[in-house]
This record gives sequence, structure tokens and C-alpha cells, in this order.
Amino acid sequence: MALRPVFLPISDGIGVEERMLEFNWHPGMAKSQKQKSIRELHAIAAACGISPVLEISSKSEEALGVELSAFNLRITTRVKNSVFTVETAFQGSKVFERGGPYKDLIGLDSHLAKKDIRLKESGNLVRFEFFGKNFPLTPRTYFYDWIYINALHQNNNLAKQVTQYCGFSDIEFNPARSINCQAYSAALYLSLLKGGVLNDAISSPELFLDVTRQQYEEQRRNIVVQSTCV
Repeated sequence: MALRPVFLPISDGIGVEERMLEFNWHPGMAKSQKQKSIRELHAIAAACGISPVLEISSKSEEALGVELSAFNLRITTRVKNSVFTVETAFQGSKVFERGGPYKDLIGLDSHLAKKDIRLKESGNLVRFEFFGKNFPLTPRTYFYDWIYINALHQNNNLAKQVTQYCGFSDIEFNPARSINCQAYSAALYLSLLKGGVLNDAISSPELFLDVTRQQYEEQRRNIVVQSTCV
């Protein structure tokens, strides 16, 4: 058995509810094993009244979920019209005690960018720097959410399809070991959209933080652990 989250936009404001669900885990690194686990998780979610759920990762059985993976989802800059993935933007914006940001990572293959040895040998992470804008480490998912949500909004066709789902998962995300999650960012995007504040939120990093501040303050409070559903 395993515990993994499904993320839902809250219905009474701006924010995300994290449902930790217990389900049968299929061990192994093969994509087929991951997809078996995804089916198990989504079956439990459906039994809890959470349906449909979209798996957002390269292991998703839905093309939309694969396209929305940070390794594939692309963002375009307004000034230079440069195009790159969310993942390379995230990795290439990290500033460490002894180096960074390593801007040469932006626009590379996502997998290669994430594995760049400099990201592990430059000391502790101190902030993010993205095209002249500095982002603090707290709130913890602030910078990642900002990039992901802006990228999703730019991809109008993908953004429209996201509205068909009530929850999102990422089978690769383990909250015990990771911080940022593309499924969480997608749920936050949908919450901002339904709340009518999306355009304000994406207009600047400062306004984004103003709109989401309460959600970030309550981020760890909005967690519901469920092993069974009735």
C-alpha cells in the first residue's frame, strides 16, 4: 500500500485541498507499473467522489497529462519570444551559495537540465532568479507555481481541457521527499480561474503572491488523509 495526494481546487475561495489517499502500489520502474499504480489511485479517488482525475506526468495514460508535464509544458517569453520548458526554466533559475543561476540550462532537454551536476555541487539553494526577477524560497512552491501557471495559461488549448477535471495527481510526486508538484500547480491554476482572479495573479509575481498568500499560509493545513471512503 502507498499514500499519495490528489489535489483539488477548493470551492470556497482561492486554494488547493490535498487529499492523501491510500491505494495498492505496484512496485517497479517500468512505465506499465507506474500506470497500474495510477489506475489504483484514481479508482480510490473515484470511490471518494473525486472524478475525473487527471494524472499529470510523463507516465500519464492521457495525452493531455503528458503534455502538461513540466518536462514538456512550454513557456514563451514576451520580449525575446524564447520558448523553453517549465522544467528547464525552474532548474536554470536556481541560485546557490556558490553559483547560479545557470541560465545555460534554460532551453536544454529537460532531463539533461535536471541532472546537471552543478545543481548538486553549488551548495545550498538560496533563491530563484528568473529574467531579472528574484523569488524567495518561501512560500515553498511560489516560484514553481508562478512559472507553471503562466505557462499553462499561455497554452490555451491545454488550459481549456484542464477545466474538465476536478482533481489532479502526479504518481512520481512523494510529499515526503519533494516540494514542488505540477499536479498541485494545475489545481491552483483552476482555483484562480474559477475564482475570477487568474488574470490579476499572472500579471506580476507580486500580485500572484498577494492573491495566493493565504493559500500558502494554510498549505499544510488543507490536507485530508483518507484510507477508506464511504
